Amino acid sequence: MATSTDSFYLGFDFSTQQLKVVAVDGNLNVVHQDNVQFDSELPEFGTQGGVHIHADRLTVTSPVLMWVKALDLILGKMKNAGFDFSRVKALSGSGQQHGSVYWRKGTNQVLRDLHPGKTLHELLKGGFAVSDSPVWMDSSTTEQCQYLETAVGGAQRVADITGSRAYERFTGNQIAKIYKAKPEKYEDTERISLVSSFAASLFLGNYAAIDYSDGSGMNLMDIFSKQWADSCLEATAPHLEERLGAPVPSSAVLGLLSPYYVTRYGFPEDCKVVAFTGDNPGSLAGMRLQEGDIAVSLGTSDTVFLWIKEPRPTVEGHIFCNPVDCHSYMALICYKNGSLTRERIRNKCAGGSWEVFSSVLRSTPIGNDGNIGIYFDTMEITPSAVGVHRFDKENTKVAGFSAQGEIRALVEGQFLAKRVHAEKLGYKIKSFKSRGLPG
Repeated sequence: MATSTDSFYLGFDFSTQQLKVVAVDGNLNVVHQDNVQFDSELPEFGTQGGVHIHADRLTVTSPVLMWVKALDLILGKMKNAGFDFSRVKALSGSGQQHGSVYWRKGTNQVLRDLHPGKTLHELLKGGFAVSDSPVWMDSSTTEQCQYLETAVGGAQRVADITGSRAYERFTGNQIAKIYKAKPEKYEDTERISLVSSFAASLFLGNYAAIDYSDGSGMNLMDIFSKQWADSCLEATAPHLEERLGAPVPSSAVLGLLSPYYVTRYGFPEDCKVVAFTGDNPGSLAGMRLQEGDIAVSLGTSDTVFLWIKEPRPTVEGHIFCNPVDCHSYMALICYKNGSLTRERIRNKCAGGSWEVFSSVLRSTPIGNDGNIGIYFDTMEITPSAVGVHRFDKENTKVAGFSAQGEIRALVEGQFLAKRVHAEKLGYKIKSFKSRGLPG
C-alpha cells in the first residue's frame, strides 16, 4: 500500500486497440490503472479493432488524432478519479511496433507552446502531414521491400545491417510507399516518429528521439553501430535522416515533462520523460529477462523472445537492440501456427480436453520413439512453408501417428523448431530457464 509521500511512476502503452496506463510506487506496487478502448470510447473515428482496413485489404492504418484524443481522455479519467499527479517522478511507455507518424512542418513549435487551456486534440488537429498512420498490420509494401533488398544487396544483406530482412510492416518500407505515392505529404513532413516516439513527443513538448530498440524494427538502422544505415536511407526516401533525428538508448532520459501537463494536471515541474520503446522490446524488459532466458508467448501466433550477446541475423526472425542493455540484443521469432494448430490436434486426439492432452503428453516418452511431426496448417512465417509432414525414426515419411504419438510429435516439433531458429540467431544454451507468457 502506497503512503501519502511515496513517489509514483507512470507507464503508458499505445497499443492497437487501446491506450493503457499503469502507475506504480517505488516498490512496483500498482496504485492506479486505466484504459481507453478506441472503438467504443472514440467511435467518431470509425475504427474496428483500432484500425481502418482499406479496400485493397492490404493497407491498414489508424487515425493519428485518435491516439492524441485518447491521451486527453485517459488523463481526464485519472484526474476525475482523484489521481495525485504531483507525486509522479517520471514516466515512460511503449507503442505498437513499426507504426509511423508524420509531423507537419511547424508542429514542433506547436508542441513547445501547448496552451494548457485546450486539449491536445484541439491543439494538434492540424499538426500531421499524414492523417492516417500506417500500422504493423499493413502488408501493402511488397514493391518497396523488393526494391530495398535489391538496392542494398539482397535479403541477407539487409538482415546483416538492420537485424531483419525487408518486411512489409517495417517502417522504412512504409515511408518509401508514402514518398512514392504521396510526395507532397512527404515534403510537408518535418519529423517522422514511431508510435513510441510520437507518444513521448506528446509528453516532452518537443520531438522525441527514436530509441535503439524500437528503431531496430524499421529496416533503417544499423543495429551494430546504432546509427541510421546510409544504404537503407538512400533506398527509402531523400533527406530522410534529418526527418528521423538521431536515435538514443532505450533507457535515455529525454528531458522534463512539458509545462502543459504541470499546469493542466498538476504534474511536478521536475517530472522526467524517459524514452518510450516498442511493445515487443517492452515485453522483454517487463518480463525482466536476462542473458540466457527465453520467454515464449503461446497465442494464436507463437512468439519467442531471447536475450543474446552475439547476434547472427538471418532472413528468418528478427534481431533488435536490447532495451535494457544497449550492449546486448534481443531476438524475436514469430510462428503463425500456434494455438489454433494445438487446438486442432487436441480436438482430434484428446476429445477436446486439455486435461487429456496434458496427461497423454506426460505419459509418452521424451523423443517420441524417434517420431516427429511438422504441423503448418496455414502458411508459416518461420519458415515460409505450408503442410503437415510426419516422419518415423528411420526418417521415412508416414501418413499418421497414434493419438498419443501425434500429441507429442506436435509439441516436440513446435519447440524443436523454436530451439533451431533461436540457435541460428545466436542463442547459446548454457543453463535453461524459460518464462511463459500467456497468449
